[in-house]
Order: sequence, then C-alpha cells, then structure tokens
Amino acid sequence: MNIGGTLIAGPAAGSLTGHISVPGDKSMSHRAVMLASLADGTTEIHGFLPGEDNLATAQMFVDMGVRIDWLNAEKTSLRVHGVGMHGLQQPASVLDAGNSGTCVRLMTGVLAGQHFASTMNGDASLCKRPMKRVVDPVRRMGAVVEGRDGGTLLPITIRGGDLKAIHHVSEVASAQVKSCVLLAGLYAEGETTVKEPRPTRDHTERMLPLFGQPVELDANGIIHLKPVGRLVAPEAPVHIPADPSSATFFAIAASLVPGSDVLMTRIGMNPLRNGWSRILAAMQGNLRFENESSVGEEHVADIRAVSALLRGVHVNPADVPDAIDEFPALFAAAALADGEFVLSEAGELRVKESDRIAVMARALNAAGAQIEELPDGARITGGKLAGGCSIDAEGDHRIAMAMAVAAQCAERDIRIENAAAIATSFPDFVPMAQAIGMNVRWASE
Repeated sequence: MNIGGTLIAGPAAGSLTGHISVPGDKSMSHRAVMLASLADGTTEIHGFLPGEDNLATAQMFVDMGVRIDWLNAEKTSLRVHGVGMHGLQQPASVLDAGNSGTCVRLMTGVLAGQHFASTMNGDASLCKRPMKRVVDPVRRMGAVVEGRDGGTLLPITIRGGDLKAIHHVSEVASAQVKSCVLLAGLYAEGETTVKEPRPTRDHTERMLPLFGQPVELDANGIIHLKPVGRLVAPEAPVHIPADPSSATFFAIAASLVPGSDVLMTRIGMNPLRNGWSRILAAMQGNLRFENESSVGEEHVADIRAVSALLRGVHVNPADVPDAIDEFPALFAAAALADGEFVLSEAGELRVKESDRIAVMARALNAAGAQIEELPDGARITGGKLAGGCSIDAEGDHRIAMAMAVAAQCAERDIRIENAAAIATSFPDFVPMAQAIGMNVRWASE
C-alpha cells in the first residue's frame, strides 16, 4: 500500500530524557463524541485526540446534522450539541471512516438504530478488514445490512430501526464488537447482553453511565444493558486521559536506550488496557507509577520509564486482549531483549490495519532480528539490530512508530516507508520523540 511518508530513524545519539504529555486516548475520544452526539444537551470534551481516526468519527456526526464547535486551534477541546438518540439526519453522501476500524464498527451499532439508510466506506486498508463480526449481531437485532461480499466488507449500507435485544456470545475478544452490540442495544426492545471469551477494554461501559445509561456486569462476566430510552449530556465536562498506546512507544524506547529516564503524565491505567505494562514488567522493565488519581471513571497515573536490561518472556495469554494494540512496540522490545519472547493466542493481530504479525516479522527480519511467525503469534530471539535497511510500514501507524523505536538501538539508520498513517492516531509523534532525544525525522525534513 503506497500512502507515502518516509521516516528516517536511529540510532539514538544518547540517553532519552524529558517530561512529556502524550495526546488523549483514541478509544475514549471515539466514544465520547459518539455519546455526546446522541445525547440531549451540550457536552464539553477535553483531551480529545485530533488524529485522523477520531476526526473521521466527528465528521460522520456532522454529516448527520450534529453541530460541533472546536474550542481551540489544536482541536483537543470541543463542544458537541447533541441531537438526541433519534435526532440524526440521513447523510447526503457516503460516511467516510478513513482508516479507522473503531469508527466503522462502533458506528455500525449506532446506524443500526436509525430509521434511515446510510452507507459507510473507508480507505483501501479498512476495506480489507472483517465486518462480519459486527454485521451478524446487528442483523440478528433486525437491521438490514448490504454490501460487498455479502455485507461483510466495506462499503456497507445499513437500514436500521425497530431493533430487538439479543444475547450475543462473541467469538473474539473484541471491544469493538462488544461496543457495537451495546450501542445498538440502546435502540433495542428488551435487555441486550454480551458475553466475551475474555474481558476487553471497558471504556464504553464506563462512559455510558456518564450519559445516564446504566450498564451492569454480572458475576458470570455477562454485560447487561436495558435501554432507558435517552442519553443526557453530563453537566461536567468529559475529560479524556492520555493514551496508553501512545505512551507505550516512549516507555519502550526509554527502556531500551541506556541511561534513559522519561516521565509521561496522566496516562490512562484502565486495567483492561495496561497489559503492555504488565508484559514489560515481566521483561524486567523499570516502570514507576506516580501521582495516581482518577479522570471521570478512569484511573490515571504518571509513568516514569527508566532504562533496563530487558529479557524475553512467554507472554501470558490472559494479557493478550489488554495489550492487543501495543504488540508492535513490544515486538521491537523483544527483538532487542536478552532471550526468547513467545507470543500465542494473538491471531487478532492479523486483522488490524495490517497483518501485524507478518508485517513486523518482515520489518524486524530486514533489520537483522530473529523473528519467526506463528499462526497466532510470534517467536522472537532477542539480540542486536543491524539496521541499514529500508522497510515498509504498509500504511500501519503502529508498525511505523514501533520500527522508529527499534531503530534507536540499531547499529545504522532504518528507513521506514509508507509511514504517513501515523497521523491517524499520533500526529505529533515525531516532534514529541525528538523532544526526548529520539533520532527520528521525516525524510522530507
């Protein structure tokens, strides 16, 4: 996939040091603008991530009649004038999700509840990603979904309304699937329930009560949503913590580069999102959690990452769903650690923005690592990275940033092609990386 954007990265000239504020959480930014748009009243949101993915979600609601006022030039604060659950208008054109799987899958649940037809599409990468996992449950609830390959690949057209509640047993541990069903459940007659094979990030369940919609988790791990019929804008602003996925890149870079000490503030510490920190701790990383507090319903802390001699581990499968977005960066750590790193039960990595197992294996092997693909994971024998190569991020933002991290300890530069997708989740990655001493720059600079 040729989307342009070339990064030149590594090796670091010295230790990485500094105090940085990474941008707001991407997952929560999606959900906040969705629920605010569907609520009665006006919601202020602060800490919004203005990446292309989240802006695509905001634009979808604008295209359906929601007014959004941006409160600063950086687009990290906004005021959403909600139209209520039944106030969206049929869009005049196709709704464009860009590169965002979270946007298109959660919006499938929202659009399933609307009494009009709408079509969603995305970029070439998103059009390859599986939609059956969300299309099947909303069809069972009563929505009509049509599109490519039987409506299982984008573009898809959804004709919603008059939904019935279901008990959904998810075959994959996916917060996107769970959230889609719960959002559709807001419009369904009866109580919607979701059972997951393993718990996944629960931002939707934590945020819905802020807008007046209770969600319950029973002793058997089943999530229950009985719709109250409306969402109401909270009186207080919604504050979004800093994104742990973004923090992971800097935490791992600081862990790898000798003499480093990097402090990151107000990072989200949701227990269903911090698998990366548990895995890094198992690798004998040196992470310190300071100034712990809460932002809304989310736990946050300052994270200090200090250099350490990392060791390979066999990843606990229980940690996989809680670290699914962070494995490209953890692969980079494993390639430079001492010993063997083994990951299994992570087949979901093959259906992200790219096949992250295959793409990271190609990239790290090209840089001199020893990595073997497994059907649902990888085996990595740590050591040195020679670098001195050109690799293809294949339009995947996390691949590009992970290889920039790996390059900090390579013997020579690594040229990372098709890295422009960084703008989807972390537009300021390069200047923030440079601020702590990482050797990374756009080739165009």
